[in-house]
Amino acid sequence: MPVPQAVGLAIALVVSILPSSATAQQSLLAGPPIHQEADFTVAPQRIYDALLKTNEFRAFSGMAATLSSVVGGKFSIFGGHIIGRTLELVPGKRIVQAWRVVDWPAGIYSIARFELEARGTGTHVVFDHTGFPEAERASLAEGWQSHYWGPLKKYLH
Repeated sequence: MPVPQAVGLAIALVVSILPSSATAQQSLLAGPPIHQEADFTVAPQRIYDALLKTNEFRAFSGMAATLSSVVGGKFSIFGGHIIGRTLELVPGKRIVQAWRVVDWPAGIYSIARFELEARGTGTHVVFDHTGFPEAERASLAEGWQSHYWGPLKKYLH
């Protein structure tokens, strides 16, 4: 079966940003993913837009942000504390990003995957975050709750 163009581009982008040293790659792949799920009372497209449109991200996060809603586009969020590139987009359904905290070791990018599932008039978000430094697990898991799901629910409701 042929590889969809978006997946092929995502693979090319990840390969181009992954660290080349074995030590950096081992720390990139350490530990199991963070898996979280959240329910919203709005349609998937509203959440998709809030996560990808600069003005909406700024509104729900209360912080400076610059985002691109195209595959390969760069983003900088939370006042430049988080940076990365968008790897895959399925409008209203999926966002996959190469995502890093600026003070992580050079070349370390994790993968953040947002799956948006319509449920009645609302949306169920299935989120997985992989490839981050293991020492950051607790902070990242809490950060997704306090900087994404909580503020998004307040903004969208």
